[in-house]
Amino acid sequence: MPTTPTTQLLRLATAAAALAAVSFGAMAQDYPKRAITLIVPYAAGGGTDNVARALAKGMSDSLKQAVVVDNRGGGGGAIGSKLAAKSDPDGYTLLFVSSSFVTHAATEAKQSYDVVKDYAPIAMIGRAPLILVSHKSVAAKTVPQLIDAAKKRPDGINFASSGPGTVLHLAGELFKLRTGANMTHVAYKGSGPATADLLAGRTQIFFTTVPAMAQHVKSGAVDLLAVTGERRSHLFPEIPTVAESGVPNYNITTWWGVLAPAKTPQPIIDKLNKVVNEIASGEAMRARLISEGATPHSGTPAQFGTLLGNELALWQEVAKASNLKGVH
Repeated sequence: MPTTPTTQLLRLATAAAALAAVSFGAMAQDYPKRAITLIVPYAAGGGTDNVARALAKGMSDSLKQAVVVDNRGGGGGAIGSKLAAKSDPDGYTLLFVSSSFVTHAATEAKQSYDVVKDYAPIAMIGRAPLILVSHKSVAAKTVPQLIDAAKKRPDGINFASSGPGTVLHLAGELFKLRTGANMTHVAYKGSGPATADLLAGRTQIFFTTVPAMAQHVKSGAVDLLAVTGERRSHLFPEIPTVAESGVPNYNITTWWGVLAPAKTPQPIIDKLNKVVNEIASGEAMRARLISEGATPHSGTPAQFGTLLGNELALWQEVAKASNLKGVH
């Protein structure tokens, strides 16, 4: 049977694909040959940065190459995230993200980056519920009491956040949407000043992380009303979830994970996924996360990608319903 031009093209395409597969496989086997940069799109010294540095150390030990943390804060995380998206997709520039990576994108008037198209998911490391705390002046010990107080006060209540478009902000907006509570957002530049003003009584409630508020909960300076995840926290087993307290379909967590630029070869993604999963399930990282109220997580790149897509859809809905586009 004579060979047609179409048949020749198909054979060439098949040979090229096979050659590419072998080439990428060899690339992953030799990877990494030099230091890897892990961009953290937040300032040094915060909770996310500390987790990133612990991960970088574990990756350096496992890969036998330095993994260097590069803090590129600013723009609510957009500056570092854009830098990573535009980097060469060769596995030598990675991005460490938290849940605010998605909430920021959902609330931008003009997107700085595309959560789904600009990145290749590698792995999620862990996730943790937020906690809902109130100032003593609110005199609310439960979520129903808080909702009642917010509805009865002519001016409602103020809820603090670490900044517009953060997961701490959108957790409050979702609560407001689901309960009809009369609440006004007060944004701060970071959890530190937000915590200080809550303790001083200048704001009434705060959806925040466990590490940021644990000492004040334990001292009795604030009232802990609920945790935001689907299950109770192992650190506060007597405290109900928001959903248990009568707010349906409320399940919000903060999380940490690693991304690469889009089009990074799959064998490299798979190798990094294996390394990150091993670190997340290792004793040192597990102990660190559990002590902060988090749960270590291991999973596939596809599972992490699904989570990113689902969360983006949720927060875009909240942003639209709350008229939050362009709050940055």
